[in-house]
Amino acid sequence: MECHPHIEVNPEICAGQPHIHGTRITVSLIAREVESLRMSPDEVIATHPHLSLAQVHAALAYFYDHRDEMEMAMRELDEIESRLRARFPARIQELMALR
Repeated sequence: MECHPHIEVNPEICAGQPHIHGTRITVSLIAREVESLRMSPDEVIATHPHLSLAQVHAALAYFYDHRDEMEMAMRELDEIESRLRARFPARIQELMALR
């Protein structure tokens, strides 16, 4: 059995997404911050001060060990989010217009 310290996969937490044990911080969130936002692990910790450097590196190791499946899951979540945003647009602009 594969072991990734600090990483948990539980169908009842974070919709079954791999996450840092004891938190609701998903591996995909950490990966996006590092890959897309070009944050360093130290910057990730500054953003999430309750995490340790070991937890951030464990999340990145898990992501790179499962990159294909993680990227596919991230794309699926992005598509779901896009559909929900189209169906339920933000009301902030409507509320701002009322001011």
